[in-house]
Amino acid sequence: MSQFRTLTAGTLDSGAKYQRPRQTLPDHVTLDSPAMDVMTDLAKVAAETVPANASVDEAEERMIASGVRLLFVTNQLNQVIGIVTSKDLSGEKILRYINDSNSARKDLIVRDIMTPQHKVEVLEMGDVATARVGDIVATMKRMGRQHALVVDRNADNRQTIRGLLSTTQISRQLGQAIETTDIAGNFANLANAG
Repeated sequence: MSQFRTLTAGTLDSGAKYQRPRQTLPDHVTLDSPAMDVMTDLAKVAAETVPANASVDEAEERMIASGVRLLFVTNQLNQVIGIVTSKDLSGEKILRYINDSNSARKDLIVRDIMTPQHKVEVLEMGDVATARVGDIVATMKRMGRQHALVVDRNADNRQTIRGLLSTTQISRQLGQAIETTDIAGNFANLANAG
C-alpha cells in the first residue's frame, strides 16, 4: 500500500447541494429540427417525483426548487401513478376541487388533483426519434396539452417513461410561443356548465 497516498477528508458544509445531471439541448431549433432536440431525455436527466400523499403545497415547493412544471406522482414501488403540473396546482382544477370538496388548500394532497396514469397520453419513443419539431408541435396542439410523455418499451413490451416534451421548452428553443388549448379542461368546463 506504500504506493498510494491518503486523501485529506473534511466535513460537509451547511447548505451544500448535490450535482444533478444536466442535458444540454440546443438553444435554437426550427420546425424542421429533429424532435429529439426538444425532448428532455430521462436517460440523461433525473426525473422529478412526488409521492401521492404529499401536500399540494409540498409539490409546488418541489417544482419551484427543481425548476420544473411537471412532477411524476409515484407509489412506494417507484411506479408512476399519475402526473401533476404547475397548472394543476394553481389553475381551475384545484379551485374546482376546493369548491366541490369544501376543503382548504392546505388539506389537499397530490392524489386529489393529479392526472391519474390511465388518463395520461403518451407518445412512443420510436415515433419521436424519427419525428421533427413541427410534428411534435402539431401533435401537442391536437392533444391540447402542454406536456407529453415519451415511452420506450422493454423486452416484455412494458412501458418505461423515457422522456418529456414541453411546449414551454419548445417555445423557448423555437423563439416563438406555442398555443395549445387544454381540451380536457375545456370539456370539463362544458360539462360543469351544462
